[in-house]
Amino acid sequence: MEQTLDNNWLQYWRPIAEIGILSVAIYYTLDFFRGTRGWPIVLAFLGLLIGLILCIGLNLKVLESLLSYFFGLSAFAALIIFQPELRRLLAGLGNLTFFGSLLEQRENIEVVIQAVDRLSDSKIGALIAIEQSTHLQDVVESGIPIDCEATPEMIETIFFPNNAIHDGGIIIKEDRILSAACIFPLTRRQDISKTIGTRHRAAIGMSEESDSLVIIVSEETGAISTAHKGKLSQVITLKKLRGTLNSIFVTPFRNRSFPNLVKSLIKRNKKTNSKTKPASI
Repeated sequence: MEQTLDNNWLQYWRPIAEIGILSVAIYYTLDFFRGTRGWPIVLAFLGLLIGLILCIGLNLKVLESLLSYFFGLSAFAALIIFQPELRRLLAGLGNLTFFGSLLEQRENIEVVIQAVDRLSDSKIGALIAIEQSTHLQDVVESGIPIDCEATPEMIETIFFPNNAIHDGGIIIKEDRILSAACIFPLTRRQDISKTIGTRHRAAIGMSEESDSLVIIVSEETGAISTAHKGKLSQVITLKKLRGTLNSIFVTPFRNRSFPNLVKSLIKRNKKTNSKTKPASI
């Protein structure tokens, strides 16, 4: 009797669990691709899926065979069509830490905040990409290698209009400026307003093909915008920018790996020694 009840309980809850898991998976998949350039294709796949279900239910053998054939090809097509989105998804699964200690994280954020504040006040156009887990080597190589410490003065100098390398964007990783005058990939989305300029389109394109956060300063109005995961946030305040940077880059201490912690402490010790070491005569 008890075994029969257990079997009935499993038969009752197993379909509910399967439906629940599938519903959550479908919801987060759609939410991930919504707003990307592959979103219309996702809708097309959903239309084919609904059509296939209807054909099976109505016993339309010919249409069912055709739609099944298209679905077989769609698995290969998805790897090509959704390459940027899949790369960003896999990169996000790493959940890596990209700044050192919490103090260093906040120091690096304040460097960016101060630089953006100066650029905005002076109405100097800027395009700044902060690298996360997705390596931007191709973009770095498209510009001029710098590999210097990131400071507000250096960032402002790079984007000064009379500077030979002020065009394009810069790549920042941790507390270093890797490269300047970089060429960012333009977004191919058709749902973006025609009023959005090339600098903002490049920022969206970069955020679509990587998990980097891109900061834009308008040279016309000095307005600050950000692009992350293909989403453009326009005309934001410094307070909101600081909150965005903290939410993305400041990692709780308990979530940081031990190797990264040791690496951070060694790096910070070298910095301290270099600052306290007396200059040789």
